Amino acid sequence: MKTLKTILCILCILFFCQNVQAQRPVHTDEEIIAETVIKEVDELFKSPEFVKKKNKKFADVKGTMTVDIGIVHSGKVSTFFKVDSDIKNIDFINFMSDYILEHKFQFKLQKQQRHKIRHTLTF
Repeated sequence: MKTLKTILCILCILFFCQNVQAQRPVHTDEEIIAETVIKEVDELFKSPEFVKKKNKKFADVKGTMTVDIGIVHSGKVSTFFKVDSDIKNIDFINFMSDYILEHKFQFKLQKQQRHKIRHTLTF
């Protein structure tokens, strides 16, 4: 009976620890947020899935884009705004906008907090 209680307690602890690890971290420092966003956006646009879609529809597009990416407290992308670009293909810019607006970052912000990050993407 004592071993059954011990095993049950261990299983409960493991279950609760797993839930704690599954939650995304909450970032408050602007520099950490900017670094994380830039890292994730670079990984996103270099992923095989994105490269395949880009090469299928827009194989000839090359250049740089400076964009503002807005993030809300849940880690979702709220805005994607092109500031400057060598790329003049409007369809590609719309494709980029739709692609990034579906992304959710691996962190959260504090409630009622928003951040805007400016980043230059190279294709």
